[in-house]
Amino acid sequence: MAHMLVEQLRFTRSEWLRGLQDVDAEGARRRHGRINAISWMIGHLAWHEQFYWFRLAQGTTPLPELGAYGFGKPASAPPPDEVWEAWHCITAMTDPWLDELTAESMGDYLVADASRQENIGTRLLRINYHYWFHLGEALALRQLLAGRSQHPLPEFVGSMAATPWRPG
Repeated sequence: MAHMLVEQLRFTRSEWLRGLQDVDAEGARRRHGRINAISWMIGHLAWHEQFYWFRLAQGTTPLPELGAYGFGKPASAPPPDEVWEAWHCITAMTDPWLDELTAESMGDYLVADASRQENIGTRLLRINYHYWFHLGEALALRQLLAGRSQHPLPEFVGSMAATPWRPG
């Protein structure tokens, strides 16, 4: 069984998917003011997972094109199919590495992390919070872009029956 923080990341990813279901390609590429397009957010979170779990953890970058969505990069509105494919690819590729994490290894630092400011457990927490930040932003954007005709949005966190609290 995966560590509790890994299970929480998987739950967070499932909420990310639930919150963005039914977003069409046009809606995913639209912006409102300074808010990034949903498709950029998808690419950005794929980049973040790749940055932590591949570049810093393993010294590799399987999808270098995700660099376009890194922190501080210019706003864009990529085709949603492309960034969803990259997101699904990166998250599937990271799962075996995440499954190997233990309570003890959560205190370790990622191999290529020269700053050593945040251990693995803290990085897992950070990426979870990062997803929730962008999910809230994406849901707000969906409301701004669609008005009252919008397909009903999730109103609260989904069922946690598959990921109940447990020690460790």
